[in-house]
Amino acid sequence: MKKTIIYTGLALIIGLFIGYLVFSGSDNTTEETHAEHSAAEDTMWTCSMHPQIMQPEPGDCPICGMELIPADQSDATIAGFTMTENAMKLANIQTTIVGTSNADKSVTLSGTLETNEELNAVQSSYFAGRIEQLFINTTGEQVKIGQILATIYSPELVAAQQELLTALKLKESQPKLYQAVRNKLKNWKLSDSQINSIEESGKVKENFPVFASNSGTVTEKMVNEGDYVNRGQPLYKVANLTKVWAVFDAYEQQLSNLKEGQKLQISVNAFVDESFSGTIDFIDPILDNSARTTEVRVVLDNRDRNLKPGMFVEAKVELGAKEDSQISIPKSAVMWTGERSVVYLKTDPNTPQFEMKEVKLGSETGDTYQILEGLEKGDEVVTNGTFTVDAAAQLQGKKSMMNQNPTDSNNKAMVMEMSLPKSFQSVLKPVIQDYLQLKDDLVASDAASAMQAAKKASAKINNIDTSELNKMLTSHFKVLQDKFKAISDTAAIAAQRENFIALSQNMIALVSNFDEIEEIYIQRCPMANNNKGATWLSKNKEIKNPYFGDQMLGCGEILETLPNKYK
Repeated sequence: MKKTIIYTGLALIIGLFIGYLVFSGSDNTTEETHAEHSAAEDTMWTCSMHPQIMQPEPGDCPICGMELIPADQSDATIAGFTMTENAMKLANIQTTIVGTSNADKSVTLSGTLETNEELNAVQSSYFAGRIEQLFINTTGEQVKIGQILATIYSPELVAAQQELLTALKLKESQPKLYQAVRNKLKNWKLSDSQINSIEESGKVKENFPVFASNSGTVTEKMVNEGDYVNRGQPLYKVANLTKVWAVFDAYEQQLSNLKEGQKLQISVNAFVDESFSGTIDFIDPILDNSARTTEVRVVLDNRDRNLKPGMFVEAKVELGAKEDSQISIPKSAVMWTGERSVVYLKTDPNTPQFEMKEVKLGSETGDTYQILEGLEKGDEVVTNGTFTVDAAAQLQGKKSMMNQNPTDSNNKAMVMEMSLPKSFQSVLKPVIQDYLQLKDDLVASDAASAMQAAKKASAKINNIDTSELNKMLTSHFKVLQDKFKAISDTAAIAAQRENFIALSQNMIALVSNFDEIEEIYIQRCPMANNNKGATWLSKNKEIKNPYFGDQMLGCGEILETLPNKYK
């Protein structure tokens, strides 16, 4: 009996203890489950390869099929956006702290040696006639003032000599006639001694010499023996090489460091151990629009004639304290949007959060640009992978190189001005037709037809020569290639529409800069792209939404009609 009571008591105690553990754990589990559920509701999921994908629940990326990962939920500004750490590593995105780069403290100019135009001369014939003999037959020969260059038979000069001999006989009675004839011969560059020699001999000379009027090097021989020349016709070009010009091309950003009268130390490739000193005597006031450079000229002493026109030269311009104090960034950080320069600023040192920033550039120093406005020392900017960051900004509906704002105050599409080669415009037009067919297929929610349209476009675009395209155009072109291929590789209509966003943005950027194009509309749906808005091109004025199809077929507006007048 006692044993029964003892066993019953033990069972009761054990039961109470187990009940406590179970129900207590249940309460904790309930609290934890509720907390996890609450946290899950607040978490957005993204793709490490496609950071533009943002979904409220886990799953697979609609573009590449990779498993989604939790996105960083740090707050971003209206213009800012966030990328995942993994995406940054895969794209090899690198940043640099402004003002910490070891930029050269000098500007290097490259150029060539040229003849000094101020000392160039043309040796001409002083009378008409036939060249009987040339005494200088090759370029590069040295001539001195008074040296005989050629002899010429001149019927005019023969007649003038006969007039002189006749006037000589009438010298006493008609001194003015005699003097006029002598002056006539002097106008043909005959010296007094030559004229006196004719008078003393009493004979007419058939061939007369042409003497060098300048010393220098013959740079061009312009006649041959037997040629008939007119009075004033060039025979030789002569350059005086005792002083030569070093002519440099300076970019507009470098001009603030240059001024007339400034002394430069110049190196010549042919004389690596020597340095030559010269003074800037001229800076061309007109800029070459195509190269964005202007000519800077330095005079060099060359009495020993070691410097030869055509040699390559370099000059280093040391920068003063004012230039040294300027902050600078690597050239790779800068992207161009027409006349504006932009960089991507990392706004949080602890998270991969970025924002586009417009900057004003100063002079170019080595591999860096000076920053006059827009950045401060200590700012962190993207220096490698800038176009990847820009693409992420586009796809997340943020300020980007292509769109400073999705729309302007007049509700027009914002596009940057670019210069497209004529040949590129021509070969891209058939691709535009495939793009428009793809758009129609997405409107109809026909994924199979959309795949075929994208395949046709891919086949055409992959055969386009891009050698004439600059870095910016190549970036847009690469997005077209990637997005057409991505659409052709998936049968999921959602993934096709996701890729169509970036495809359309870059297509609009290119088409908007065509010189000539048939009327086409830039249209936009404000609810597409997770309510960030998305654009597309259409030949039809009526809105037919490719991002929602039948669900919201008429949702959208016309932003712009091309061709337009913004250029």
